[in-house]
Amino acid sequence: MHIFHIFANWLSSRGMNSLATSQKAGLAEADAIIKTCVHYGFCTNTCPTYVLLGDENESPRGRIDLIKEMLHSGAAPKKDTVKHLDNCLSCLSCMTTCAAKVDYVHLIDKARIHIEETYRRPLADRFLRSTLATVLPNTKMLSWALRLGGVARPFTQLLSGRLRAMLELLPVGDRAPAAPRQRQVFAAAGERKLRVVLHLGCVQQVVAQHINEAAIRLLTRHGVEVIALGGGACCGALTLHMGKERQAKSTAGQFVAEVMAETKKHTIDAVIITASGCGTTVKDYGGLFAADGEVAADAAKVARMARDISELLHDLKLPQPKENMAYKVAYHDACSMLHGQRVVAQPRAALKRVGFRVHDIAERHLCCGSAGTYNMLQPDIAGRLGQRKAANVAGTGADILCAGNLGCLTQIGRYSDIPAVHTVELLDWATGGPRPRALRNRDLTPEITIAAPPESNTVRAVAVADSFW
Repeated sequence: MHIFHIFANWLSSRGMNSLATSQKAGLAEADAIIKTCVHYGFCTNTCPTYVLLGDENESPRGRIDLIKEMLHSGAAPKKDTVKHLDNCLSCLSCMTTCAAKVDYVHLIDKARIHIEETYRRPLADRFLRSTLATVLPNTKMLSWALRLGGVARPFTQLLSGRLRAMLELLPVGDRAPAAPRQRQVFAAAGERKLRVVLHLGCVQQVVAQHINEAAIRLLTRHGVEVIALGGGACCGALTLHMGKERQAKSTAGQFVAEVMAETKKHTIDAVIITASGCGTTVKDYGGLFAADGEVAADAAKVARMARDISELLHDLKLPQPKENMAYKVAYHDACSMLHGQRVVAQPRAALKRVGFRVHDIAERHLCCGSAGTYNMLQPDIAGRLGQRKAANVAGTGADILCAGNLGCLTQIGRYSDIPAVHTVELLDWATGGPRPRALRNRDLTPEITIAAPPESNTVRAVAVADSFW
């Protein structure tokens, strides 16, 4: 029997006929993607889990075979199948190297939705996943969770596995989590060039609001009016990649509605994202809401307006700094930036323009192990990847680690002695803002330079890669 007839009958047997049409459409899309994979195998060399484990089932083409078997069986997936699919980081490195251009990002999401709806996980696993999906996108609940985590932190060494990993990921410092910011409008300094909506993020708004503050200072200083949405509007990325599609679409739909409400009040030039993991999902809202009637048009419009902040800052052509900023910076490409959005040259060019010496990191195509909730759910693999990335960062000889995603900064920071700073913090500092928090107690010495250096071979190579993509 055809896969879609099987699945429709399965839904019917559980009294879920109202969902049959949308599920059938989703499986049709998955089946079409599966057929594009021709098993060339280029993806295996760039897949982090295959590189670490050497198991074909831990490679993209191996997982595609598992997904095909899972969907065509019409039954709940096998335990081993779930394990191998759970181990996927959704880093999308395979999509960068795939000669057949397999749409793996949407395929793995469909597979995870299927697992969530058909597979019964062990009780502890269900509890942890439900807790993360409930707490992380909710700024108030996350604030309380961080406080409780602070109480438990002294006992970290007594724990192991997932609980220990989560405690080790807690932000270090005596500062209490910042209160969620309410909607505010920040006027441009001088003549207004643009008006943008700034997505503050859910986790970042609580854990690292200093990144948002740096972004607001940086944008307003250069003629951009900023509308900062409060209330903890979540983009849906975290829950979507856990297979919780309904929850993801609920919060993402709320964000779409808030942005569209702003477009009715003002002309909005862009929706700016400072967390690249969020940006990849927001830019794909057209696909996420494609079958959702009236919401689809609004979602597609928000997706077209979405830009990573480094894209906008590159276009603004920030002024040359008044002081010597020739510090050695190792720039880490977040997977969501490198493979998801293909935003590669812009952040490097913006950093270089204001004087920083930008160094590439070896194996930059390999994930650091953060991947949303991955370093909490799969701490062993995440730890190996984090250590490997930290060693490559150290190999650059840089003074500062820079990235455009909070998750990456947190993950690599666990294993590296080099201070980790968001791209906007460095650009804010170079153009008149305060020294980034992570650098305040660091004795850094810039390289002596008189004139801006010529474009490096690395930057030229990145530009060529961008044009190729």
